[in-house]
Amino acid sequence: MNVSVKRWKLAQWFERKWWQNYLSKKDPVAYLEWKRNYWIEFYHQFRDLVPIASNASVLDAGCGPAGIFMIFTHQQTTAFDPLLEAYENDLPHFKKAMYPTVEFITTSLEDFKAKDNFDAVFCINAINHVKDIKGATTNLVNTAKKGAKLVISIDAHNHQWLQPFFKLIPGDVLHPHQYNLEEYIALFEECGIKTLKTICLKKEFIFNYHVVIGEKM
Repeated sequence: MNVSVKRWKLAQWFERKWWQNYLSKKDPVAYLEWKRNYWIEFYHQFRDLVPIASNASVLDAGCGPAGIFMIFTHQQTTAFDPLLEAYENDLPHFKKAMYPTVEFITTSLEDFKAKDNFDAVFCINAINHVKDIKGATTNLVNTAKKGAKLVISIDAHNHQWLQPFFKLIPGDVLHPHQYNLEEYIALFEECGIKTLKTICLKKEFIFNYHVVIGEKM
């Protein structure tokens, strides 16, 4: 369940470069407006399972420079990512001052320490970027209140025969961990997340993009 520090650091370096390249020709105002609308549509697909009141506490774990924290600015929202300082230096699209009601912390999923437990925990496109996926998932569960909802999105393998090749070579360099949907769900449940629903948002040959909605046991 762990990957080498070298492979994790390589993935983090490529993650930073990916964002620089992706946003290099995107107007910050137009991009951020598009991204807010994207998150609104994303959340509406399961909002009945994860209702978030105005006074709720929300965690965006592994938030990146434009995470779902963007639409929870009226809640008690915390967002963290190990590359936050790099994003602020690299990108005009992300400045902490743009979100004065959000608490930003530069840290990894394994090392994050919650001051209080959260009503809702989001981990979008991040859990398979970590060094220790079981440790990171356990830490996510520990940040949630009992009965709180957790929303985790992942790219999951469709073909078991391809997984060993992706584990041996950096065919998907941004994602050190390579699992199928059933393996992810088993891991989440082992760490204390009861699966309520899975949604397939995108289908491709090698990976499908899934959202897993769960509840802390």
